[in-house]
Amino acid sequence: MSILDSNKYGPWIIGLAISVGVALGVVVLALIAASVTTRRAEVASIYNNRKVEITGIEARNRIWGENYPREYETWAKTADMGFKSKYLGNAVQDVLDERPDMVILWAGYAFARDYKAPRGHFYTIEDMRETLRTASPGIDGTGDLQTGSCWTCKSPDVPRMMAEMGPAEFYKAPWSSLGSQIVNPIGCADCHDPVTMDLAISRPALREAFQRLGRDVDQAPIQEKRSLVCAQCHVEYYFQGDGKYVTFPWDKGFSLEDMEAYYDEIDYADWTHSLSKTRMIKAQHPDWELFLVGPHGQKGLSCADCHMPYVSEGGVKFSDHHLVSPLQNVAGSCQVCHRDSEADLKRFVYDRQDKLLETRNRLEPELAKAHVLTKMAIDAGATDLELEPVRKLLRQAQWRWDFGVASHGAPFHAPVETQRILSHGLDKALQAQLALKDVFRSNGLENAEMPDLSTKEKAQLFIGLDPDKLVAQKDLFMLTVVPQWLEEAQANGRI
Repeated sequence: MSILDSNKYGPWIIGLAISVGVALGVVVLALIAASVTTRRAEVASIYNNRKVEITGIEARNRIWGENYPREYETWAKTADMGFKSKYLGNAVQDVLDERPDMVILWAGYAFARDYKAPRGHFYTIEDMRETLRTASPGIDGTGDLQTGSCWTCKSPDVPRMMAEMGPAEFYKAPWSSLGSQIVNPIGCADCHDPVTMDLAISRPALREAFQRLGRDVDQAPIQEKRSLVCAQCHVEYYFQGDGKYVTFPWDKGFSLEDMEAYYDEIDYADWTHSLSKTRMIKAQHPDWELFLVGPHGQKGLSCADCHMPYVSEGGVKFSDHHLVSPLQNVAGSCQVCHRDSEADLKRFVYDRQDKLLETRNRLEPELAKAHVLTKMAIDAGATDLELEPVRKLLRQAQWRWDFGVASHGAPFHAPVETQRILSHGLDKALQAQLALKDVFRSNGLENAEMPDLSTKEKAQLFIGLDPDKLVAQKDLFMLTVVPQWLEEAQANGRI
């Protein structure tokens, strides 16, 4: 007979076990409460003992760093360019040099001059100054290719200047006229209220888009806001009207087809292709829209969950502001939820990228070929009426290609949807080529010989760009104008 079966000892043992269990529970709860209290106390201490008082729009990230050194130190790591995954990284990467077909796809548009893969937020201003897509020498606007709209997502100085000038005046100002004002890279004031440190929307385009949808973006739940602060910029947008007013095309919905219908209804085009004379749409980077329909977005995760995972230091829990691919920090991001090994998780991502790039690499040359063949048809005397169905297919095909490749992380964010989009783009590019056969036949053209477009330089010369002249102009601009901007900004305490 066991001791618990005894009438003499059984109740006493059971009571003792219950008492010990309750005591242990109380101790655990006390420890948890103490930990929470300690964390709250330290957070409160940091908040209540801030070194500088920040009010209004403070664009200098180093000032915020005085009060929030942990977050600032991790943000500063975005200057590191050492990360490299199988396909992507955060170092300087000339995409046109690697994929010269893109020069043909963007013929007549500034992206045919220069397109480099994005680096970290630390380099937003530097990259804007250096790209061949912006200004030639001169600060009076005569050499500008762009307006103030192109600064919109690059700096916390933007909301500061919008507050002074008004958004409409800011957007239509010559790009160069703002060069000495827009000097601090993306940082604290882009996403945070300076007094409460709550997440805050600093760009009008997102707020205006939500208003047209009947929503108040400021009332969004916190978890949604942890993506919406990113969606101020990592979205599809266009420049509306002569004033180049930044606008999000979401009035009909967030899908590729919804936005295409919106653009078609207002008869919008970013530019007319210089070879095929097709009125084109340039996709920007619809990251948030694709994320919404992907597996993580559907499960309610936010951008910050993966790109800004929580870390603990000295009893304080805070978001890591080293915004980079989660593949650089698999343990802190992916493995918070997934129990797979780091090697397996990376393999899952690379498998999706491999399969999508197969389709992309089929689509780009076929679409470029269709534009070149259309130019040949035009040169042979084909009419606009004959080419109307071809151009419709070209516009649709390129919108799908650009939507899929311009979105950062699309193969991971929404692999199924992105594969669908790129596959439809390939289909329409091939349909355009089939339609061109009839145009060729009716205009007496037979087999067309494609030009050699195997390098960026050859492709640029084919569309009428002189790459050496472009680089020389930009070098002069960097040596003459930019130092004046920096000198003025420094003298006025803007940096």
